[in-house]
Amino acid sequence: MRPLTEEETRVMFEKIAKYIGENLQLLVDRPDGTYCFRLHNDRVYYVSEKILKLAANISGEKLVSLGTCFGKFTKTHRFRLHVTALDYLAPYAKYKVWIKPGAEQSFLYGNHVLKSGLGRITENTSQYQGVVVYSMADIPLGFGVAAKSTQDCRKVDPMAIVVFHQADIGEYVRHEETLT
Repeated sequence: MRPLTEEETRVMFEKIAKYIGENLQLLVDRPDGTYCFRLHNDRVYYVSEKILKLAANISGEKLVSLGTCFGKFTKTHRFRLHVTALDYLAPYAKYKVWIKPGAEQSFLYGNHVLKSGLGRITENTSQYQGVVVYSMADIPLGFGVAAKSTQDCRKVDPMAIVVFHQADIGEYVRHEETLT
């Protein structure tokens, strides 16, 4: 387990900033202690410094995971967010999309959000902006990328895609053998 390099930190923060913007600082400086990001087996973990000091006694080969997995670096050095980061991104999200109850199951099966399933969308959401997807009961379901801006969503046909699927809480069931 090691700290991220400057390049890795930049790539990861750019990806997270797509969803929470300048609220990124609130992830690191929390009122309940200082948190940091650590890399282990190409996966980035979000862990408190208190737990990090305790984990220093464990060898790297025997350590499976530590803290919350935020995502992983691909072989091409791109950062891919995991659904496990949703609980930390949702409270700070700048752009949100609420979907109707009938479209929840489709989204949780890994499908994109159609205009017919769109309940509400945050004002001034631009195209290709990272969004957190909520149910109408304000339960975070996952995150994605806005396929259309807020203005375009108003005049598009009902079967058009408005949010591209990135990750959802249904992945816990669909990919439970690969999530660590």
